[in-house]
Amino acid sequence: GVQTCALPILNLKDQSVSDVYAPSSNLWIRIRDGFQMEPMNTPIEIEQVRWLSARPDYVHRSMARSSRYMFYIVQEVNARNMPTEIALLPFVESAFVTHAKSSAKAVGLWQFMPATGKDFRLTQNVFRDERRDVVQSTDAALDYLQRLHSQFGTWELALAAYNWGAGNIAKAQKRNLAAGLPTDYESLTLPKETRNYVPKLMAYRQIVLDPQAYGIILPELENHPYFVALDIDSDIDVAVAIKLAEIPEQEFQNLNPSFNKPVILSNANQQILLPFGHAEVFQENLKKYTKPLSSWAAVQVTKTESVDQCAKTLGVDAETLRQVNGIPKGMRIRSGSTVLVPKTSSRVGDISVAMAENASLNLDKSASAPK
Repeated sequence: GVQTCALPILNLKDQSVSDVYAPSSNLWIRIRDGFQMEPMNTPIEIEQVRWLSARPDYVHRSMARSSRYMFYIVQEVNARNMPTEIALLPFVESAFVTHAKSSAKAVGLWQFMPATGKDFRLTQNVFRDERRDVVQSTDAALDYLQRLHSQFGTWELALAAYNWGAGNIAKAQKRNLAAGLPTDYESLTLPKETRNYVPKLMAYRQIVLDPQAYGIILPELENHPYFVALDIDSDIDVAVAIKLAEIPEQEFQNLNPSFNKPVILSNANQQILLPFGHAEVFQENLKKYTKPLSSWAAVQVTKTESVDQCAKTLGVDAETLRQVNGIPKGMRIRSGSTVLVPKTSSRVGDISVAMAENASLNLDKSASAPK
């Protein structure tokens, strides 16, 4: 009897999923439907909900910012069968500010530290910092959280480890084991920030579940992609991309915060994200565009010299060299560094894969004049 019973239930489940999602034009409903975590209703959690509901403006601003990224994040979280609470984590990490940088040098929506970013193959070099890349950092963060979940067995512990480090959680568990205490999230001795971390996420969960109760109005979030990712076939200046896409510069920056330089490299496997309606506009305009797409070349410096000397050697304007490469006054460029220079007829072609992947800029203080 069990066998026959199982099938219709499965079908029902599949059916209800598509029925609920196909017509639902509201992403918040989809997020609520995917919640899997149990609220703990601890005093800390109640305190966090209170803190947020006392700051509706702050919540509204973060929510408005999230509208560009949330559909993509929810898609990815759903595809991995993770709880949709995880899609709310950037509220806690960065309030959905893509260029957020913590005192500990963590960067982006998901606040990756440089070393963790490297572990998850997020390139950090002269040209780009993929810890700020919306698509790449989301995929890396979800990979990381899944790894932590399979290591620790619960999402609460996985999240605590995301905040404090897996090694620290493992040690805290060992201490509890030695003392004959349970090793679940609520039983561990954690630093204050980590102790508050999951309750903060659960506070956002509460608000998304019942915004009216807290006097919060959720922004309209449509249940379809906000942006489209386009591959780049040849180097293109950021300014040209913005012009061809016909979007405000700020909107381009919001979707493409990982580019450090005024040129996007075709050899870096880079994509540009554009608002849904503007990808076609961009492609149409690109077809008709006859001027050079990129006005920058990359050069490797062969000897350590001052910006002025280097500019002379390369035949470029010293101020341009200093500005586009972000070199402070009084610094020398070390041999082996990659610098961006304006393209000339002798420097045509796209920036090479080797440079796109490994470019670094190393500076040292210029020797002071002899006494």
